[in-house]
Amino acid sequence: MRNCYCFDSPIGKLTVYGNDNVLTRLEFGAAEGDTPTPLLYCAARQLEQYFAGERHFFELPLQPHGTDFQLKIWKCLQQIPYGETRSYKQLAEMAGNPRACRAVGGANHCNPLPVFIPCHRVIGSNGRLVGFGGGLHIKKHLLELERQCR
Repeated sequence: MRNCYCFDSPIGKLTVYGNDNVLTRLEFGAAEGDTPTPLLYCAARQLEQYFAGERHFFELPLQPHGTDFQLKIWKCLQQIPYGETRSYKQLAEMAGNPRACRAVGGANHCNPLPVFIPCHRVIGSNGRLVGFGGGLHIKKHLLELERQCR
């Protein structure tokens, strides 16, 4: 059995993974064979508050697994304020490597904790919505929610 918890949300079923101490993944869709922990229930509750417009940041121990570059980009993502967006170029600049736009896109794509690590706040330099693992309709929903609840 894996430590995960599946629940319904306004964007469909979500599954959070982790243990008693840290969250490691958030996936769009349902998982089977879940063994929830108190932390996973807490993560689901905080997401419910987020979707209700009551929570603008998460207070959870996150432990994403990735390369040093990916971890650096994911930390930069967490600095984008609720309800705001940044382009891939701006994110590359935040990370200290303004020419790494494509690599930033790759790191965003590999983000194991979407929403908690807000990769949905990254848009194309022309302002268009591009790339999101959960689908552009979900990205649009998250951005609209945040703009309305700021």
